[in-house]
Amino acid sequence: MAGEFDLIRQFFTLQTSSVRVGVGDDCAVFDLEPGTQMATSTDLLLEGRHFFSDVDPFKLGHKALAVNLSDLGAMGARPVGCLLGLGLPNFNESWLARFAAGFHELAAKHGCPLIGGDTTRSEQGIVISVTVFGSVVAPFLTRASAREGDDIWLSGSLGAADVALSLLMRVRQGEMLSGPEHELLEKTRPWLEMPVPRVELGLALRNLAHAVIDVSDGLLQDLGHILQASNKGAVLQLSQIPVNAAIAGVAPAQKRKAVLGGGDVYELCFTAPVRAREKIRMMGNESGLSLSLIGTITSGSELKVLDDDLIEIQDLPSGFDHFR
Repeated sequence: MAGEFDLIRQFFTLQTSSVRVGVGDDCAVFDLEPGTQMATSTDLLLEGRHFFSDVDPFKLGHKALAVNLSDLGAMGARPVGCLLGLGLPNFNESWLARFAAGFHELAAKHGCPLIGGDTTRSEQGIVISVTVFGSVVAPFLTRASAREGDDIWLSGSLGAADVALSLLMRVRQGEMLSGPEHELLEKTRPWLEMPVPRVELGLALRNLAHAVIDVSDGLLQDLGHILQASNKGAVLQLSQIPVNAAIAGVAPAQKRKAVLGGGDVYELCFTAPVRAREKIRMMGNESGLSLSLIGTITSGSELKVLDDDLIEIQDLPSGFDHFR
């Protein structure tokens, strides 16, 4: 039977030119661009909490890295390497091969090689911890830099991941989905399981945006972090917030909840001065990525969402909180 070090050698040992010392030594050593600083972030994924047991391991490997790359994107950082901690109930070679393939494919796409980590046996299901490192230059894109009068922008669209999660939760609880619900799940599930980290967008925003955050826990909650850190308020236009086409037929109340409160999106929400508006639109057109102007930063501390008649919506959904 293969052991821990066989597992590491077989699935997680790769060398790249930017890594001086990689997997297999006590520490990794890698290069940074001259004049840059280090940005780092880490996320923990637990079986049964962050992903279902029957998820395709290739997609799980992709998402495990994607959620961390998304944080680098929100900081305008260029990925340079990552660490992987993996707790497994058993050695499943086919599962590991698929997981590693998904992980390495996304890592190669963004120049973020696996440079080390740890493996162990887990008694409580699969445990995944990923730490990413990126190079970044000042001025940094942070949550605390929004300014009164800034435009509020959002990349991509919202809602599909939340709808997929709600359908999967019903299936896990033993419910039978209808035919249309099965079709809806098939259309929305890729948005939940294969998020696209907006690393290139974050790099392009370095000299345009003020405050940036990735939408991992819901638009209102994550934008609220920017407002709190910046001591500002905001007004959003519901009609301007982009809704994923996959949920066009969903009931209005569920759609609003998914768009305003649904997480697992990993799009970037950012603020920028009005004078940057045309550059941002041009950047979106050239990249093929939808960038939507959804609101304005205000003085004070309130976050308001206006409906089509410009009336403030009172019953707003909350975002995700592990302990709520």
